Amino acid sequence: MGATFVSDLQNNFFIDPQEDVAESIVGQYERVIVESIIKSFGLDFLLFHKADKHGGDVDTIHNVRQIGIDPEMKYKNARNAEAYANRGSYDKLEYHGRNKAYRDTKHAARENAYQKGFVIQDAYTGEDLIFSSSRNAPPTKTASLDHVISAKKIHDDRGRILAGLSGPDLANAPENLKFTSFSLNASIQAEDIPDYIAAHPELPEKTKSNMMHYYNEASKAYEAKIARAYYTSPRFFSDTAKAAGKVGISMGIRQMMGFIFMEIWIEARARLERAQRDNFDLKQVLNAIGEGVKQGVVNAKIKYKEVLQNLGEGVIAGFFSSITTTICNIFFTTAKNVVQIIRQSWAGLTEAVSILLLNPDNLLFGERFKAAAKVISATASVIVGVTVQSTVAEVIAKTPLGLVPGIGDVVPTFCGVLLTGILSCTLLYYIDRSELLNRAIERLNKVPTLELSIMEFKKQAMLLKQYAAELMQIDLKVFKEEVETFSALTESLSTAEDAAVINGVLMDAYKRLKITLPWQGDFNVFMQNRNNKLVFE
Repeated sequence: MGATFVSDLQNNFFIDPQEDVAESIVGQYERVIVESIIKSFGLDFLLFHKADKHGGDVDTIHNVRQIGIDPEMKYKNARNAEAYANRGSYDKLEYHGRNKAYRDTKHAARENAYQKGFVIQDAYTGEDLIFSSSRNAPPTKTASLDHVISAKKIHDDRGRILAGLSGPDLANAPENLKFTSFSLNASIQAEDIPDYIAAHPELPEKTKSNMMHYYNEASKAYEAKIARAYYTSPRFFSDTAKAAGKVGISMGIRQMMGFIFMEIWIEARARLERAQRDNFDLKQVLNAIGEGVKQGVVNAKIKYKEVLQNLGEGVIAGFFSSITTTICNIFFTTAKNVVQIIRQSWAGLTEAVSILLLNPDNLLFGERFKAAAKVISATASVIVGVTVQSTVAEVIAKTPLGLVPGIGDVVPTFCGVLLTGILSCTLLYYIDRSELLNRAIERLNKVPTLELSIMEFKKQAMLLKQYAAELMQIDLKVFKEEVETFSALTESLSTAEDAAVINGVLMDAYKRLKITLPWQGDFNVFMQNRNNKLVFE
């Protein structure tokens, strides 16, 4: 929602100062409603909504761990889903007795405790424990090597499998192995320490504190290893690049198609209006629609540069929006509405930057800011619309209407798009009508820029072209005779010795040029009458 609309508003939303505001805004609202219906009830849903995925387009450690918890979350790459499915069942011996790191840690601890009578301190309770093979030894005093993050949890961790790291190696890292009593270790089993503490409020505060301390340390080291392995892997970069390219192309096509469809609608609507003014019949209406569709396509072809510009801007915006979404999903799950906001924000930002820096239409300095402000205001309207869309969806989901097929998806989308359009139109009218903004823009337009110089040169070129056209219509023979006459007249006046001679030369020129005298009769007598006026023709 919004990318096509934002682009269309920026390119076509210009206001005639002489136009009736009420009539104009109704026309704009009508266009918005039509586009809202097209986008909400078919076209936009069929073509583009499939591109917005819950959690973005690339698997991240955070998101794959939500699979099974969040019903909407799924693997984005089938290869990653297959790797998890083929992880194999949990083998306790592989993580314990048969693991060299696990055995070496126990052996080193036993050797270090030899001088103390095989006594070692419990990492969680702080009490002394003993190494003993006797079955009669108290379980509360017998030392047992515990995986701080349980080996079973590490084995089944989707994030670990996504990173492609060995479960036994991670489980038996030094920071994840701590000695505690056999009884406490057996009680914890494969349960997560925070969950175990929550389920056993009777534990001493010191024990809880120690358990959480070592758990946080182990988790920090564990997460760092997984993140480093996955987010620096060629696989992650490849998936990110592919997703960004795919979303970029999809969004570019979206904006291009939006431009073409709006051209078709504008032309079809104009022909329908003309058909309604004539003798109305069904055949004429159908022909008008058909001709409008054909001419709309032709108009889009003529404006191929604008079509390509929409495609290019959409690709850039889609590419960066996909990367932004992926980065966000490293830390939290982006829902579809968040993906839409990111996508539309990048679309508006890309277009605004293009206007301000590249200035493809050679706008004056102030007009550049005005055009960019229109894009930003429309983008902000999209964000508001998406937020409303999400809110309406939540409200409907809590009512019986949410059970009606289509209502839960279509109505929120329509409300969001409609609000976006109306809010955008209103803001754009304010930008065009605001006296304060327009005064600021006029001042900015006077700032010396290359575009101002270009416009001055264009103006001078146009004036020269008009003057040249006027010169082409001059009769050269008559022009030459007139030049010779005025040249001779100038020569005679410059050599005249007194007023009488000058008067004679001028009177002769009047007669030869057939110019009507501005007075009648004797000049002196004419001038003595104050009611007379000299009339030059």
